Amino acid sequence: MTQYPHLLAPLDLGFTTLKNRVVMGSMHTGLEETGDWNRVAEFYATRARGGVALMVTGGMAPNPEGGVFPGAAGLYTDQDIANHRIVTSRVHDAGGKIAMQILHAGRYAYSAKCVAPSAIKSPISPFPPHELDEEGIEKQISDIVTAARRAREAGYDGVEVMGSEGYFLNQFLVTHTNKRTDRWGGSYENRMRLPVEVVRRVREAVGADFIVIYRLSMIDLIPEGSTWDEVVQLARAVEAAGASIINTGIGWHEARIPTIATSVPRRAFAWVTKKLMGKVAIPVITSNRINTPDVAESVLAEGCADMVSMARPFLADPDFVAKAAAGKAAEIAPCIACNQACLDHTFSGKLSSCLVNPRACHETELTITTAETPKRIAVVGAGPAGLAASLTAAARGHNVTLFDKASQIGGQLNLAKQVPGKEEFWGLVDYYQTMVAKAGITLALETVATADDLAGFDTVIIATGVVPRDPVIPGQDGPNVVSYIDVLRGDVQVGQKVAIIGAGGIGFDVAEYLVTDHSPTDHLPDWLQEWGVGDPAEARGGLRSQGPQPGAPARQVTLLQRKAEKLGKRLGKTTGWIHRAGLQMKNVQMIGGVNYDKIDATGLHISQGETRSNPSVIAADTIVLCAGQLPERRLADQLIAAGQAVHVIGGADVAAELDAKRAIDQGTRVAASL
Repeated sequence: MTQYPHLLAPLDLGFTTLKNRVVMGSMHTGLEETGDWNRVAEFYATRARGGVALMVTGGMAPNPEGGVFPGAAGLYTDQDIANHRIVTSRVHDAGGKIAMQILHAGRYAYSAKCVAPSAIKSPISPFPPHELDEEGIEKQISDIVTAARRAREAGYDGVEVMGSEGYFLNQFLVTHTNKRTDRWGGSYENRMRLPVEVVRRVREAVGADFIVIYRLSMIDLIPEGSTWDEVVQLARAVEAAGASIINTGIGWHEARIPTIATSVPRRAFAWVTKKLMGKVAIPVITSNRINTPDVAESVLAEGCADMVSMARPFLADPDFVAKAAAGKAAEIAPCIACNQACLDHTFSGKLSSCLVNPRACHETELTITTAETPKRIAVVGAGPAGLAASLTAAARGHNVTLFDKASQIGGQLNLAKQVPGKEEFWGLVDYYQTMVAKAGITLALETVATADDLAGFDTVIIATGVVPRDPVIPGQDGPNVVSYIDVLRGDVQVGQKVAIIGAGGIGFDVAEYLVTDHSPTDHLPDWLQEWGVGDPAEARGGLRSQGPQPGAPARQVTLLQRKAEKLGKRLGKTTGWIHRAGLQMKNVQMIGGVNYDKIDATGLHISQGETRSNPSVIAADTIVLCAGQLPERRLADQLIAAGQAVHVIGGADVAAELDAKRAIDQGTRVAASL
């Protein structure tokens, strides 16, 4: 008897059957643009072997003007079709099915050749679009249909027509971007004409025995977005036009409401998809922040959807479905929705990967093989770098002993999990505890490893992490000054007025911790109210008329930095704005370009610039030091001085904020190379 009867149930589409209710949602990884089609094929085949029923590729452009950026992958030539056949054949050999997403970016295309229903520039692109005439619209339809026909020829099991997230077809639907007065604008019947015509002609081109998914924006989260009646009207029209499945899209890319970041509650928008259930006869997929089999099962059991779409969880663990089916859910590497190695990479023009699984998109290059000669390996430090190294080394057959001075594994992950909005880190630490036990790693906790302790090992890996940087401020030894470590551990009392020295990622985290009494991430109604999200049946586009209504801040906080630049400028590319907006809603004062002159009982004395102008005092009961980190290298340097060869990884190698992404990648690669 399976623990997940709804999740693992097959779905009969008439002409084909999906073996379970799991879709791997579309992700743009950048793999197709590398031109290494064996690498692309292995990425998807790995997920097929892991049990997912249907995968959807990253968006393939139907033409150059529709590509998300110049040179974006598509199916333009016979060679393109041959390349994609390598992928589809590998997936089919692995027992999977795969659909190709056709993505026309419209005004979101990062190109001077971008096109749209009206010449209205997107706030997230520097290029004003060209307004299409009748002939231009016909060309776009024809190119999308041609892409679908080529997808079938390339061996795909279906296509997904991207009609959400504010891309081209979505841009025709709403008056926010469609100001036309011809048959493609004006009334909603006219505005929805394009997506319906696209689906109708795609179905006509590919035949009846081919999956056609339409990705429909069910809540736009922008001004002048679609009403719920319009969403239902479009869904029914798309069904009548020949769609096999409707997939859920949530929010436009330009929306100022987070939709997939870690601070978004799990299954935060499943209630929106549930509103469509029963309104159409074809299967409906729900998406966004579904990252465990238990969450997915509950969504399906409650009738929120017929299928669930998970994208990033399959970067974190390609065997997600197989492990769930085998009763090994605790062994699934969790997606913590951090965006650091996936979306941040995508929007920076880098190849995507995953913080918790560096092998994602590197399957052919980062291989974990059984060691020819097992070694006795000592790893010092059970933070993310040390854990990654230990687990990888153990997977290769090495005998691993993991030392840490703390009473539990996790290192500074145990600080991160205390921050409101970062509750997913609890699951990551739990996962590591499960896997360390399963791997048979010898744990030496509450142990300060010495050179003598390490003398009998074949290989030593030092992952001792970081220590706080000393900001050297007169008065910093006073009773009103504390470290961020003590604050996040809950070891100190913090007053009502707080000054935080240092506005990097840790400074922002500490500010969030200090202004938040109850995390809205744990309570969906509070989160929806905080960000101003309402029922699209009552509020057009899902935006409440009263706007965001955050809870009152628990403290008065001032966040300061020495750099004379916008605070939070160096935070994650796709999540930094969320952190800034969240603290602004909590009335956190942010000041840059300051000198820290001294600390006394009245608070923090500061001035501005090299001339130390405008001296002032930030009245504070508590001053928190978050002034950066330095590598903790004492043991490493001692061993190196004694002539011992060691591998130094993670923060002990380079102290750069709490960079778990780099630490885990480095730990994995070092252990893979031993």
